[in-house]
Amino acid sequence: MGDVTVGVDIGATKIQSAAVRDERVVGSFRLPTPLTGAAGLERAVVEAVREALADADAAPEDLAAAGIGVPGAIDRATGTVWSSPNLPGFQTPTPVPLAPDVSEALGGIPVTLGNDVSVALLGEHRRGAGRPYRNLLGVWVGTGVGGGLVIDGELHEGRGAAGEIGHMMVKPGGRVCSDGKRGHLEAYAGRGRMEARARELTRKGRRTILFKLADKRGKPRVSSSVWLEAMQRGDRLANQLIDDAVWALGIALASIQNLLDLEAIVVGGGLGDRLGGPFIRRIAEEMRPQLFVPERPPALLPTGFTDLSGAVGAAVLAGG
Repeated sequence: MGDVTVGVDIGATKIQSAAVRDERVVGSFRLPTPLTGAAGLERAVVEAVREALADADAAPEDLAAAGIGVPGAIDRATGTVWSSPNLPGFQTPTPVPLAPDVSEALGGIPVTLGNDVSVALLGEHRRGAGRPYRNLLGVWVGTGVGGGLVIDGELHEGRGAAGEIGHMMVKPGGRVCSDGKRGHLEAYAGRGRMEARARELTRKGRRTILFKLADKRGKPRVSSSVWLEAMQRGDRLANQLIDDAVWALGIALASIQNLLDLEAIVVGGGLGDRLGGPFIRRIAEEMRPQLFVPERPPALLPTGFTDLSGAVGAAVLAGG
């Protein structure tokens, strides 16, 4: 029987895999997320699993199981994705049987599916920054904004869509979110919607170096590293949009804290990891005046595994 478990983290811009043996990461692989639909993404996930195995110097027969974290609403029991607004091909009325398809392509090994941020938080709770806590929230700020909850030491998934913090209301009638509704957190703090807002404002005459920097780096989208460089170079529009993201995150996280009285909040995702400590401290400062018990705020923490959090968590979900 195999002794390697591979976790795969699917994002809107990249797919990251990690091979885990004896609770240690022994191999990894990354590739761009294909934008060609569900079938193309399934092939990329299979490739990510095989390449992580190869990086670990493991043979195909060493693979015991695989786990997948995917953004959006999922059904763990059937391994299907119900809806994922930021992934082309996953907005159809018919759920996509992602886990069964990947399992078949990998020779029938067990494949477990979970929400991407929930499984990333699971990894951080079991192996990373969240280990000291039994009640914590994970918020991953990337192309979209996702969330995960650990309550009394157990991952809370509800019926498959628990933790979707990105679709909390922060401003009724506000900016348009990726799901077409208005005023959600993701409309202000999701990198994809922030880029859309920047393009809208440039059409109205505002100036920014965001798109020149992205073009210079050969990136089709404004990545987290581009946001950081633009901010460091004093780009007013970039800094204004980050200010908006901090404001919106402060509202959402304070509201959740007032409801659940959590011990800690782990902030990750492409933008969260890239902007790091200063970004997290600003969110904490924005939260404090809105907390019911400001004298006892939750600890706000960076991730322990940075961009491997989701892949490690997916491996943990699959038993690795």
